[in-house]
Amino acid sequence: MIASIMHPYLTAGLPGCGGTIKESPEDFHVEEIPSYLPCGSGEHCYLTIEKSGITTLEAIRRIVQSLKVQERDIGYAGMKDSVGVTRQTISIQRLAPEKALALELDGVRVVSAQRHSNKLKLGHLKGNRFRIVIRGVSAEASQLVPAILDILSKRGVPNYFGYQRYGAQGNSHLIGAAMLRRDWRDCVDRLIGEPDAVRDEAWSAAISAYRQGGLSEALRLFPRHCRSERDVLQRLVARPGEYEKAFSAVHPRLKKLYLSAVQSFLFDQTVAQRITAIDTVMTGDLACKHANGACFLVEDAETEQGRADAFEISASGPMFGCKMKHPEGSAGELEREILETAGMSLSQFDLPGGLRMEGERRPLRVPAGDLFWSVSGDSVTMGFALPKGSYATSLIREITKTF
Repeated sequence: MIASIMHPYLTAGLPGCGGTIKESPEDFHVEEIPSYLPCGSGEHCYLTIEKSGITTLEAIRRIVQSLKVQERDIGYAGMKDSVGVTRQTISIQRLAPEKALALELDGVRVVSAQRHSNKLKLGHLKGNRFRIVIRGVSAEASQLVPAILDILSKRGVPNYFGYQRYGAQGNSHLIGAAMLRRDWRDCVDRLIGEPDAVRDEAWSAAISAYRQGGLSEALRLFPRHCRSERDVLQRLVARPGEYEKAFSAVHPRLKKLYLSAVQSFLFDQTVAQRITAIDTVMTGDLACKHANGACFLVEDAETEQGRADAFEISASGPMFGCKMKHPEGSAGELEREILETAGMSLSQFDLPGGLRMEGERRPLRVPAGDLFWSVSGDSVTMGFALPKGSYATSLIREITKTF
């Protein structure tokens, strides 16, 4: 059964310095570290954009509308959320760089534009560089921060997805789980959410109206930015009870996000179960090579532990899917138990309509590079780089111990 999850700290033996992040966009800077740079020729235009207050998908939507291009002609390497100032690269086919540089959009600024020979695809980046300000820290921050960072630099940062992976209402994984069960009414119910999960009064009232059976009233009250909810409700108003057809109004990209949120939720459980020994490998583990992401079976843990100590390899956890490779021994037993407790099977991930989730392995911990920190008054400024797919909050929460 899918439920909530605790994310235990690796540095639980040390208190946090407290404080909050994201008090203003300028407190949270993210910049992609590209896998390669544009070569200067080709039919694809690589735009480095800086955005603030909107998600990657919203930025793409605004660019599509302004340039009158097809969304399928746009590529991107990674997703960035709406909080903070973020720089990332997108590619657009058959677009002149000078036309890209002339773009003027609310919340989006084009920093550079150059030609390249191929479309940018998800995962075409090395990682992300962060600069984050933590405000309202304790007086002991100058002693606590270096002590915590010393542990993280040696043992690694727990590779949690964390709360931000589960959407504004914390329900993305619940929608995905309903999709795996092919329970379309529950998909819609979970998408609409719970009235006490949002602060906006109109939004909360819209959810309450839906829960009471007032579909038209719910549609009227839902905020304009809740596009998926409104699209689904419009179909339900026209054809009450046809939940599968109503849910089909959700964009395929969002459906993929919901399914990957289920994978993320189950992976986080694996990290939590192994947190106290996150820097060790067991016989039967599928160990991940940090240099290239390749996995191999650990046949003798004692032999391989030296490579783990040197941060060449780490134990991996499951992003469950219908073709995922399984570990053996105790690691395999743990993962089977996590999946069974959630009431799921690997065959459920074999969805039709381009939604098939094949699965993959992901390291339980990651290295933090380019570490720096400074204290000024009651604020700490942190700088660090993480590999692609890893979240800054996994490091920051170890520092603050507030979430």
